[in-house]
Amino acid sequence: MFDSIPADLETKSDDAGADEVKAAVAALAADVKAATDPLKARIDDLEAKLNRPNINRGAEDDTITPERKAFTSFLRQGEQRMPAEEAKALIVADDTRGGYLAPKEFSTEIIKNIVEFSPVRQAARVGSTASASVVLPKRTGTPTASWVGETETRTGTESAYGQIEISIHEMAAYVDVSVQLLEDAAVNVEAEVAMDLGEEFGRLEGISFVSGDGTKKPLGFMVAGQGISEIISGTSATIADADGQANGLINALYDLPAAYRSRAVWMMNGTTLGSVRRMKDANKNYIWQPGIQAGEPGTILGRPVIEAPDMPDEGAGAFPIIIGDFNAAYRIYDRVAMSMLRDPYSLATTGKVRFHARRRVGGGLVKAEALRKIKCAAS
Repeated sequence: MFDSIPADLETKSDDAGADEVKAAVAALAADVKAATDPLKARIDDLEAKLNRPNINRGAEDDTITPERKAFTSFLRQGEQRMPAEEAKALIVADDTRGGYLAPKEFSTEIIKNIVEFSPVRQAARVGSTASASVVLPKRTGTPTASWVGETETRTGTESAYGQIEISIHEMAAYVDVSVQLLEDAAVNVEAEVAMDLGEEFGRLEGISFVSGDGTKKPLGFMVAGQGISEIISGTSATIADADGQANGLINALYDLPAAYRSRAVWMMNGTTLGSVRRMKDANKNYIWQPGIQAGEPGTILGRPVIEAPDMPDEGAGAFPIIIGDFNAAYRIYDRVAMSMLRDPYSLATTGKVRFHARRRVGGGLVKAEALRKIKCAAS
């Protein structure tokens, strides 16, 4: 009927469509703002809490538990006016008159004694195995060459090899925990038990790596008769010389072959370390120096120090210090890191759950020439 739309009507139509689009966009923006404003307010509130200084508060948790909230409502409003979900959270007293108990608060902090164990693993070479023992080939003899003339007879020599076997040993323990403690504690008791057993296994294996006799346990590097050279130092009472100098320690360090000396570390307990820190060289300079950066170990004569609590104390004929390249000298092999078994049946009649833990590990000296033991003078 109409050949064309009038220009003024076409313009009005375009303006109406644009207005509708603008209105829709404005409405969508308003909806988004309404939805995000509460979230932004919550984020601002959390940021304000995180920025507050935490002075002498430790790791306290200000979260109100359902039990505390219910008990507060009970005190303020009474049971009849409380919401049903809060009434269910109340703890009923076991006396004959009935009533409600104020809920107990459980701390998420567990107070523990400090467990010290030798950090031999950080110095030795650690590997894993799938067998009951590890056999390491060892060269016991080297070829011998000699200068010869043009037509002289050559002598034949060859290398000789032996082997070192490191057996894998097992340690085990179990812990009994009451079912009520597992149910009521505010912390993950099972995880804490696993951590405690891990600490105990670390302490036990640390002792063996240092002084174990090899019977049902690893053979320690301080056990006599393994070919480690000994250096005499100090007097019968202390590792220091009578004049307070450290000649014995200097002798031990430079008695090591250069290849081992460049990677050598000192190992001693804290008591001995306290004595060594007072020792000086011939120029009256302390031989102990703090680490250059935070977190780095102190050094003695330029080599790092590892504090191992299972090393012997100073005394007549004792070996309170050892130095060397432990990465080359001592090997540790893990067969089973730690296995945990939860047994809820054996002690069910007594209301307890038994946790069994076991660990399999082996250790042994493979290069005695990489270590030097320092011995206090016998008299």
